Amino acid sequence: MERTSVKDALEMKTGSKVLLKGWVHDTRDLKKVRFLILRDITGRVQVTGIDGITDKKTFELLDNLTRESVVSVEGELKESKQAPGGKEVLPTKIEVIAVSEENLPIDVSDFSKTELPKRLDYRFLDFHNRKTQAVFKIQNEISNTFRKHFYDKGFLEMQPPCIISAASEGGTDLFGVQYFEKKAFLAQSPQLYKQMLACSVEKTFTITPVWRAEKHNTPRHINEIRQMDIEAAFFDQMSIMKQLEECVIDIVKNVIAKCQKELDILGVKLKVPKGVYLHYEDAIKKVKGKIGEDFTPEQERVLCDMYPGDIVFTHSWPSSIKPFYIMPKDENPNAKESCGFDALYGGIEISSGGQRIHLPELLIERLKAKKLNPKNFEGYIESFRYGAPPHAGWSIGLERITQIICGLDNVKEATMFPRDRDRLTP
Repeated sequence: MERTSVKDALEMKTGSKVLLKGWVHDTRDLKKVRFLILRDITGRVQVTGIDGITDKKTFELLDNLTRESVVSVEGELKESKQAPGGKEVLPTKIEVIAVSEENLPIDVSDFSKTELPKRLDYRFLDFHNRKTQAVFKIQNEISNTFRKHFYDKGFLEMQPPCIISAASEGGTDLFGVQYFEKKAFLAQSPQLYKQMLACSVEKTFTITPVWRAEKHNTPRHINEIRQMDIEAAFFDQMSIMKQLEECVIDIVKNVIAKCQKELDILGVKLKVPKGVYLHYEDAIKKVKGKIGEDFTPEQERVLCDMYPGDIVFTHSWPSSIKPFYIMPKDENPNAKESCGFDALYGGIEISSGGQRIHLPELLIERLKAKKLNPKNFEGYIESFRYGAPPHAGWSIGLERITQIICGLDNVKEATMFPRDRDRLTP
């Protein structure tokens, strides 16, 4: 007999014969009646053994199953108002495929009180929890929507290198690696490569891992990130922000349409956002910050609270606090204002981006202004000497937008196997 998923079984007619395979979620023994709740990735179903009706060997086995053991159940579907899904399975045969040890190191029930660090220590078991599964089903929808959104717009997916010879964005927050006889680094961004590609194929996107060596220890930061990036020729700061707004709206719409069960499990109610556009100076004044400084996490939350559920774009930031490759206003190397922006959603920054410098000499000036050595970026600068158009782009952290959409307290909950200052396993 071919295996049937729990979801499909619950949609079949009563009297149907089924073969189910999954995990022992729970058991109950009422002496004359024994219950097994079987779980697979699609849902849960009650298996009911009745003394005197169920085969004796099968009935006895129902009293000897440990939680999270993997089992195969053959049986017949019956109506049951008390059972989850309105149906139960009367078993004719139960086979134990893999035994779970009796004392689980963490609680994977719906009401688990296990703290996050211990859950992460046993992440392989934490994935059995339906809330954890809901997070990553939603994350899967986010990344799939992002990819399809830009594929349908004619963007070319790129695969950038993850080992680089110099910092992508300046600074020293990189992980060094020995690359044969040379010193190299784990990429902190695909920034320089996506620009090179956009200047040839016009529009590109990627989902790629990046590494940041900052010694953060906050609920918002991890050190290995899955980054969703785009770059497009003939776009400026304002038009590329619109691309981000449309993408996030598409993501949220698809999560609402396709992951309502998962949102219910997490207790999340989503609304489709709209974009709110604020000049940096107006935005920083609204939260009583200082012009020329970045927003604090608290100021980001306050600003988002003014526009609940929407995407808040703060644009035209000071050149002094944006990366070297962000275009200064009017292509003026001395301009205090840049063509760079940030996007806030759910009280947290989800993206930064803007128009890039496509003029080699201006790029050299900006590198020097940031106290970076242009010689370390010769290949990058050279790529703009042969017909490079104006272009712009941005990036979104996959884990961070998952954290926001799922209403999670810590970005590590939205990371399958997080890497931070202290964690290298599992």
